[in-house]
Amino acid sequence: MQVEAKLKFARLSPQKCRLVCDQIRGKRIDRALDILKFSPKRSAEVVKKLLDSAIANAEHNNGADIDQLKVMTIYADQGPTFKRMQAKAKGRGSQILKPTCHITIILSDEESGNGSKS
Repeated sequence: MQVEAKLKFARLSPQKCRLVCDQIRGKRIDRALDILKFSPKRSAEVVKKLLDSAIANAEHNNGADIDQLKVMTIYADQGPTFKRMQAKAKGRGSQILKPTCHITIILSDEESGNGSKS
């Protein structure tokens, strides 16, 4: 059984978010939550909330045992970039780019995860 949770338009750089995603990919749920809890990165808090949402989806919608779940897939795709202007000297302006990303987490049981690898 696989459970999916998505967060779209997160105000994070996808490159920085991928650093956190790489740390928890393939880990069991309890280990992934510990890693995110003690990570100093700003995107770790956002990913932790999304992981909590995926766990709640698995437990409520599918009746899954959360002790058997692990993070099978997690990735951060690039979203649209907000473009803003900032006033500069001599009447000029410069562009400020504010990136966004779409984060997707897929949780799976260990039994079905091992069966899909072979």
